[in-house]
Amino acid sequence: MKSDRVQIYDTTLRDGMQGQGINYTLEDKVQIALTMDEFGIDYIEGGFPLSNRKEAEFFQRMRKQNLRHARVVAFGSTRKPGGKAASDPQVTALLNAETPTVIVVGKTWRAHVKQVLQTTDEENLAMISDTLRALKKEGREVFFDLEHFFDGYKDDPAYALRVLRAGREAGADCLVLCDTNGGTLPSEVARIMDELPLSELGAIGVHFHDDTGNAVANALVAVDRGSVHIQGTINGWGERCGNLNLCILIPTLCLKLKREATACANLKHLTRLSRFVAEKANIIPEKRWPYVGEAAFSHKGGQHADVISKAPHLMEHIDGALVGNERRILLSELAGKATIIKKLARHGDFDKGSREVTRLLEELKHLEEKGFEYEAAEASFDLVIRKVLNTYKPLLELSNYHLENYKAAGTPPKSVGRIFVRVNGNLLMGAGVGDGPVDTLSAALRDALLPLHPFLKKLKLTDYRVRVLNPEKATAARVRVFITTSDGEESWDTVGVDENIIEASWQALMDGLEYYYNNFVDGNATT
Repeated sequence: MKSDRVQIYDTTLRDGMQGQGINYTLEDKVQIALTMDEFGIDYIEGGFPLSNRKEAEFFQRMRKQNLRHARVVAFGSTRKPGGKAASDPQVTALLNAETPTVIVVGKTWRAHVKQVLQTTDEENLAMISDTLRALKKEGREVFFDLEHFFDGYKDDPAYALRVLRAGREAGADCLVLCDTNGGTLPSEVARIMDELPLSELGAIGVHFHDDTGNAVANALVAVDRGSVHIQGTINGWGERCGNLNLCILIPTLCLKLKREATACANLKHLTRLSRFVAEKANIIPEKRWPYVGEAAFSHKGGQHADVISKAPHLMEHIDGALVGNERRILLSELAGKATIIKKLARHGDFDKGSREVTRLLEELKHLEEKGFEYEAAEASFDLVIRKVLNTYKPLLELSNYHLENYKAAGTPPKSVGRIFVRVNGNLLMGAGVGDGPVDTLSAALRDALLPLHPFLKKLKLTDYRVRVLNPEKATAARVRVFITTSDGEESWDTVGVDENIIEASWQALMDGLEYYYNNFVDGNATT
């Protein structure tokens, strides 16, 4: 059964949380669910109600929310062998979650039936039928996840078909074919789905893991062959190598295959959704993700930038604005004058013959020879531009700083320091204590400057990265430090380079503050 409309089912809050290093608080889960509802996700799987108290509380919290569109789903499995669904604690927990939709996972691969459930093929079918019927009897919309379906079908097609028919006859609203091990290839998905009697089975969905990097490709094949329901996670996180990445699947469905989905109307919010979930997971987003990654619409070579300035569609497969992303012209030794002109546009009208363009290109190459890199530090390059154009306004003049590290027995190490700076001719002193020298420098600076510049209260260092540029020099090696600073709404990156890691950090730290001062503080803001 083919349909242009595809249901998007998100399992970020259950399967996605099984990914390495991913954990959400209860409040995180609620906020993520509300954001996904606003975006237009059709189904939001909240977890297994029996697994822990947080999962149970999540369903309680969500019952009080007035969702615009999404249906919250509770996850569970079939009843135990030899039991009855009506008295099975898992089935009871699904009903007590009071979600409009429930999803039940059952075995399809006979090896799992025998070795994991340790029961018979017939009892497995009875478990499926009994559980689904009990839930349908209570008025729930019921999805049936056929665990290891593709592996089970390759092992014994006849039994896999019996499981499918058992789910259908028990009233499942959608039969979801799962590639639980993530090892199935697109050609296998095509062959198997072509062999299924889809017209007899009703709505078919798919759930792919990404262990061969083919999850999205597998889903696209499945949609082409009649699947009307796709399961995945935001950013593709999940067990092992992760799940199908909905941030790739959704725009591809909407923009490339021209299929209908509720989320298609909100694609311009996709990048924000991806980064919101990443923030809640405390994970730095992958820059090279298709559609939503920082690099997805970035151009580095001077020739590419020149083409972009004339005909963007010749270098980009879609307009990044369609998915809420933006074009970035990167700065490097490969940059040409077209790149520089793009960067100067907000400061005035310049062309390839402008003296400022030539000077800035020369300065860029000179700085990169010293180890500076501005691809990921455009805030620092904004200050380079201002210095070339003589529009730079320094926040302060450093007189000196002094740092000390200390550790007492049985206590964590600490840094203490003081700094002397001049502002408008006045010498100011600040002191600070921190977990390390950079934290201490930041604290001392704020201590000195806050009376004059209260905007510093809202600026926070959110990331700190160090790269050794010439490791053969051992402890005398030059280092490149990147710092990310945020005002709570926007963030920007800066860079510092020196043989002394403290000095490199100082450069990046100051650039972060001065970028904000030059761009957003009254009297210095760029028009």
